[in-house]
Amino acid sequence: MLYTLVDPTVGHEVAYNRWYERDHFYSGCMIGPWLFAGRRWVATRELKDLRFPADTPSDAAVAEPVDAGSYLATYFIHAGHEAEHWAWANRQVFDLYEHDRGFDERHHAHTSLYFTTGATPRDPDGVPAHMALDHPYRGLVSVHVDRAEDVSHGDLVAWFTETGSPALFADDESGVSPVDQVQHWRPIIPKGDEGKAPMKLGTGPGTRARSMQLLFLTSEPTAAWARVQDYASRIDESGLGTVRLAAPFIPTIPGTDEYTDQLW
Repeated sequence: MLYTLVDPTVGHEVAYNRWYERDHFYSGCMIGPWLFAGRRWVATRELKDLRFPADTPSDAAVAEPVDAGSYLATYFIHAGHEAEHWAWANRQVFDLYEHDRGFDERHHAHTSLYFTTGATPRDPDGVPAHMALDHPYRGLVSVHVDRAEDVSHGDLVAWFTETGSPALFADDESGVSPVDQVQHWRPIIPKGDEGKAPMKLGTGPGTRARSMQLLFLTSEPTAAWARVQDYASRIDESGLGTVRLAAPFIPTIPGTDEYTDQLW
């Protein structure tokens, strides 16, 4: 997956939104080989104010400051063909900028590549993981975790299966849990010139102790936030890791400028 969290320069919100969704979403990503799904998300001011924790050290930060990054784009690449896609993407982004099809009035908060280790659905016959970006989910939450020393990604996923998932998936007085599925990811840490780009890409991918989860929601994130906060507290209290960022988003509405006036 490509996970790219970006802010437009203040005053350029509409221009950035239109450039990205009308041109770059396709020319920089979707037409590339083996990339089969993409979706854009947005964090309004209200949603940015929900992010936590606010005191993550700089060397472990995902968004610095914690409210950096208004627009998130997520793209899925076919397993086993990642190298082919990234070889194309690296050439393509430089070619686009050389032909004046870039956009300078933007700032990356965190742009990194991730590989999946699986998904945990709330319902056994729920939305398949590879279709999550096409399904009309109403919200997304990304949770970045730095695992404790000697704790593997597998250990964290095992804890999630036994302890974390019941907290997220259980029905409550309001009805069925809005968390429909959780996908498990680890960052791809580039070597040498890998990941080179014509702009700064914000914070790095973290260390090999970094894990990340995507929580796909059937409701807007505000309706699920108490559940997310409780889940994050359980991670921290488990001793298995420390939550570095929990960030909520809603899907953009393609072809519109909706939310461009709600970022700050």
